Amino acid sequence: METGRSRYTHPIRAILATVAAVAILVSATSASSTKIIYSFAGGNDGEYLDTDLVIDSAGNLYGSTVQGGDFSSGTVFQLSPSGTGWTHTVLYSFTSGTDGAEPYKGVTLDAHGNIYGTAVAGGGGSCEGGCGVVFKLTNSGGTWTQTVIHQFTGGSDGSGPGSGVTFDQQGNLYGMTPTGGTYGLGVIYQLQPQANGTWTLNVIHTFTGGDDGSTGSAGRLILDHAGNLYGVATFGGANGHGVAFEITRGQTGWTLLPLYAFKDQPDGASPYGGLIFDKAGNLYGTTYYAGVHDVGTVYKLTHANGKWIETVLYSFKGRNKGSNDGSSPFSTLVSDQAGSLYGTTSAGGTQCDCGVIFKVSPNANGTWTETVSYAFPGAPGAGYVYNGMVADGAGNLYGATTHGGPANDGTIYKFTP
Repeated sequence: METGRSRYTHPIRAILATVAAVAILVSATSASSTKIIYSFAGGNDGEYLDTDLVIDSAGNLYGSTVQGGDFSSGTVFQLSPSGTGWTHTVLYSFTSGTDGAEPYKGVTLDAHGNIYGTAVAGGGGSCEGGCGVVFKLTNSGGTWTQTVIHQFTGGSDGSGPGSGVTFDQQGNLYGMTPTGGTYGLGVIYQLQPQANGTWTLNVIHTFTGGDDGSTGSAGRLILDHAGNLYGVATFGGANGHGVAFEITRGQTGWTLLPLYAFKDQPDGASPYGGLIFDKAGNLYGTTYYAGVHDVGTVYKLTHANGKWIETVLYSFKGRNKGSNDGSSPFSTLVSDQAGSLYGTTSAGGTQCDCGVIFKVSPNANGTWTETVSYAFPGAPGAGYVYNGMVADGAGNLYGATTHGGPANDGTIYKFTP
């Protein structure tokens, strides 16, 4: 496992999605290809890309770097396509002050083009180095201004937010923290916009470490059409290996319902990535550990007869079994029109143990087949993948690697299935 360079540079240490936002890809008509579209140079350019990407209607990509920038505390960036390639612009450099530091897992766009995200450190509160913030970036005449919309205290409101935020139809934001809260095991929070421009934070669930789980995952929460939230906790649950859950809102408040508690081998364990829906309402995700070979799984949750049934679609073998299929996925999945799933693994592959892009496809008999679409080679190519991919309208997928490129400070790649 690749080791990081700051106290939050590995997801294990750190501890606008809706049903309609699940990416659907155009069916591929030619052989797949993968190429780097931008390599980060470190320093002011940014470095260490533990980021999901989002794409706007013009095809611009947005994400964050954990380190680098003008103050070595991370950046928010934009990549814009042009006839000759892609142009990288740093939209904001964090200072490690009240504005935050070390933004993980990328950003979210609203309908007006404003950018929202979280930073695990900086801000204020009782945590060493700050308890983290939720921030907003607003564009006025080409100048981006950052506003902190919540500064975590490390108390009942949580600390160290290391996952992206999700909008509902009313403009409220939802997110999770891996730490803080009444029991120190993280919270799920809602941020409500107020008429005067401020935001009010409501803790809608405090993880107890029991059946509800502990340590909100790095994957974002998603919403169904009724406004219910779905996500995973990386640890805890009835079996102590993580849990998938639903949160519903009633007249007396919010209620967390565990959907499935992971059981360890040969089942999955420690889900870090988020969930996605298919058109039938089934849920899909990945686990970092366990499966038959203890290097992770791809799983499906199906609702039937009032309960959710889990099926392991694929257990990664990894290099310890002499396989090149990949191992230890952190990623949230993305699906195509045929129901195949694409994701990434943080390790495994044919060259430097730098991870792979994989595809898991359904068969007519109900089984699933995994194929490796691309094995990351490492520097000066791309390497070490802690996040999933986002699709454009033409069916191309884009993702980030924490390292790789000539400076070994991270890359953005384009994958065409």
